[in-house]
Amino acid sequence: MAQAYQYIELSFINGYEEIKRQIINTVAISFLFDRGFHETSLQSYLESTQYGYTASAEQSGTHRLLRITDIISGEVNWDEVPYCNCENGEKYLLTGGDILVARTGGTTGKSFLINSAPANSIFASYLIRLRTRQDVYPEFISIFLNSYVFWAQISELKSGSAQPNVNAEKLKTLVIPECSPEIQSKVIRVLSNVPIDVSDGFSDILKRNVESALSKLDQLESLKLEFEFQQSSLRKIRHSILQDAVRGQLALQNASDESADRLLLRIHAEKQMLIDAGKLKRDKGLPKITKDEMPFEIAKGWVWCRLGEICIKIGSGSTPRGGREVYKPSGVRFIRSQNVYDEGLVFDNVAYIDEGTHKKMGGTKVLPNDILLNITGGSIGRCSLVPSDFGEGNVSQHVTIIRTVSAINREYIHNIMLSPYFQDYIMATQTGGNREGLAKKNMELMLIPIPPILEQDRIVKKIEQLKDKIQLLDQQVFQNKNMVQVLFQKILNEAFGQNNKVISEGKESKTRLYPHELLEQYFFDMKIIDILRDAKKPVLAGTLWKQSEYSNDIEKFYSELKRLVDIEKVVIEEKIGKDSYLKLVGNAN
Repeated sequence: MAQAYQYIELSFINGYEEIKRQIINTVAISFLFDRGFHETSLQSYLESTQYGYTASAEQSGTHRLLRITDIISGEVNWDEVPYCNCENGEKYLLTGGDILVARTGGTTGKSFLINSAPANSIFASYLIRLRTRQDVYPEFISIFLNSYVFWAQISELKSGSAQPNVNAEKLKTLVIPECSPEIQSKVIRVLSNVPIDVSDGFSDILKRNVESALSKLDQLESLKLEFEFQQSSLRKIRHSILQDAVRGQLALQNASDESADRLLLRIHAEKQMLIDAGKLKRDKGLPKITKDEMPFEIAKGWVWCRLGEICIKIGSGSTPRGGREVYKPSGVRFIRSQNVYDEGLVFDNVAYIDEGTHKKMGGTKVLPNDILLNITGGSIGRCSLVPSDFGEGNVSQHVTIIRTVSAINREYIHNIMLSPYFQDYIMATQTGGNREGLAKKNMELMLIPIPPILEQDRIVKKIEQLKDKIQLLDQQVFQNKNMVQVLFQKILNEAFGQNNKVISEGKESKTRLYPHELLEQYFFDMKIIDILRDAKKPVLAGTLWKQSEYSNDIEKFYSELKRLVDIEKVVIEEKIGKDSYLKLVGNAN
């Protein structure tokens, strides 16, 4: 065949089964060309073409009016097809074997084979009806119209048009293999999986080609789904890590740490010093936290406080007078919501303002170690920690500045804000008719779980360690997903008859595939004895379980723990509600 054909992404053909059908149809059509069948035009198979009837859809009328929008996933629910009034309906009546093709718009080329239609059913004006000759199987033409041999040609016909369209005359010129009714029937039977005579060489070879392509496509789809599951698992693990951090179940507690109560006193003292020095205005005070407000039980030695208690600034930015007109090619960085990401600030498209404008906007100045939180729009909740070497900047009204006291670990607060607990709070407390805004007062009242400062440091260190491991896994999964796309193209090359060797080369790829069952072992694989020995102090059973090799099976964890207690290698030090502190006995190993 002189004209090339290839896989083309189509917005209205996006499910795996439908894409697979298009590919298998292409295997069959390309097989015919490879076997030496001559090229002919689609017109040679057709008896007639007809444009549809122009009318508005009505709830009642003389005829059903089938539109392209009524064809969903290759099916038509005739009960939902509207009506119209048509005086000369005979010209447009639909019957079994008719093929409808969309002639304009985003679905140009989409087709539908009518198996049967209710009486007095006609078709709308944006459709072209194809009727085949008596010696032509409509199913064979439908196979061609649902192949990438067809779509490659339609794509060429549509190119250069402001509005994608194709007319009947253009359709008639499309190149298709010239096949006898006998060959058409064999192709239809093979693709319909109808039993065939194994002594029929043509059908047998075509069937092997189709089955080979199907097998490879299904294997590839399984890999794709596996990698998508792995990515989903990694996202869940990220959330789990942050949620465990919020609840005090990520890092080990140490009884010798300065208590969170004393830390809170130091924080209040720091704020008072700033007030006395005239660097901070005295606030009106925040309401006392009641027990009913506490969303969950926190770890021993932790305290609840409001975000406003530990901050010296919570406030959104502003847009400079003149808006975009005052932006400069260089100067002071003006941070907008599109620059704020959980992983950090992104300056690829950052705006700049001059020094004078920056000074006028002194109340919204951004400093190193500030936390920036998007408070409006679709990116609400995205949060960045400003680097310590940032210098100065300013910020728009869609972003709020959260500046904590120096006595707190700002990286810990940043991680709290990334946690499902904090993000859920943001979504639940948005204001405004469109529920896409976060008020300053709501931010100040937000409850924050505060551990001792040394434990904050340990939590941050643990999160960073786990993030590094997750990132490595994420990169591996991303590479594997890219490999799936490479293999997909190679399968298509082979299936379409363009390259018969590339698939075997793809199978020899040494890319490692990480099954999702292995994901958690990268971070939670320590033996109970080793965890207790490293801790050198009692550990909560819940924390022990999360960090142990049994983190995905609590029953096995408690079975092993009971065994260690029974043989007196581990002892219960203290019970705290339903949980217990555990410690190693002597030099047990």
